[in-house]
Amino acid sequence: MLVQSSRFRFLFSPIQKRIPSSLSFSVASSAMDSASPSMLFLCGKSSPESEIAKSLKINDTLNLPNGGKVSALLQSEINTFRFGEDAFNVDLFLKSLSAKRFGRFLIWSPLLPSTHEIVSHNFCELPVGTVCVADTQFKGRGRSKNAWESPRGCLMFSFTLQMEDGKTVPLVQYVVSLAVTEAIKDVCDRNGFPFINVRIKWPNDLYLNGLKVGGILCTSTYKSKKFNVSCGIGFNVGNEKPTTCLNTVLKELSTTPNEFRREDIMAAFFNKFEMLYDIFINQGESIFWSSLQYPGFQTLEELYYRTWLHSGQRVIVQEKNEDRVVENVVTIQGLTSSGYLLAIGDDNQMCELHPDGNRYLFLLLSLLKLPYDALEIFHQIER
Repeated sequence: MLVQSSRFRFLFSPIQKRIPSSLSFSVASSAMDSASPSMLFLCGKSSPESEIAKSLKINDTLNLPNGGKVSALLQSEINTFRFGEDAFNVDLFLKSLSAKRFGRFLIWSPLLPSTHEIVSHNFCELPVGTVCVADTQFKGRGRSKNAWESPRGCLMFSFTLQMEDGKTVPLVQYVVSLAVTEAIKDVCDRNGFPFINVRIKWPNDLYLNGLKVGGILCTSTYKSKKFNVSCGIGFNVGNEKPTTCLNTVLKELSTTPNEFRREDIMAAFFNKFEMLYDIFINQGESIFWSSLQYPGFQTLEELYYRTWLHSGQRVIVQEKNEDRVVENVVTIQGLTSSGYLLAIGDDNQMCELHPDGNRYLFLLLSLLKLPYDALEIFHQIER
């Protein structure tokens, strides 16, 4: 069946309450002393990573964009400072980590402009699989260069990977988001916590009980026939503002005083991501090829569709036709091989839906709680 490609205008409907992107995980940056060098503690799971840390410190290799200064320190120097009980526990994370390639070289900072800037700007100086995590960041990056400012209690980390096949690069964000949801399930199982159902909102948001609690940002550059990919994750673990967080929901569900720890979640993420990424790379882009084109789901595809919010949702697609705007209603079926939404119209015509930056919006009509104006559109469609 012919699949048409369509540029469209569409709006993800607000879920319970709209949070402006500029307020996501907001914290007053004026309280940060951004003029002083950022402290980077270089840590390793084993001797090879520890040797890399020593070399980076001796050679004073790392820096920030625009001439920003950093102060590189070793893991053994952490205890010479007093950071508070809620500081990221490097030893706990490394002890819980079983991944063989990702997360083994760790950069931790109590305060950074952006973890994503650290790994992307210093990509070639760092071993592939490096992770940078911060307790607070004040110039974090969101989609389309939106500000993503994050207070304490939020898990904020970025890591690196390299890819050779450019066709699979746009799909890696889906593997990352799936690994986050699987990691949270794993932490719940290991600790006997009640099941907490974090869902994926395409393309790169994470939702809990109808509220945004996290997001994914993946960027890449091409050098020496390889794609250098930097993946960033921000997730509300202990900060219930401005939406909600894992610990708030856990408190509501649990009869005993339990809490998620950022270190456990991040370790579980890399343990899960390494496994899922290996499956993804070995099977290539067919992992996310729609079942309408390939009979039967692949393992990752099944997991992804069980976790995302959109199967069977009705979408209003607005297409510009000369001076007119033509509206069509389609139903989301899944993802295409290129990572866009695959939908089918009432005339059984398949189409691939492409967002176009922040200028284009679309409206999901089922499963989500809609505002009055969205419901009016929905009723018009149903008639």
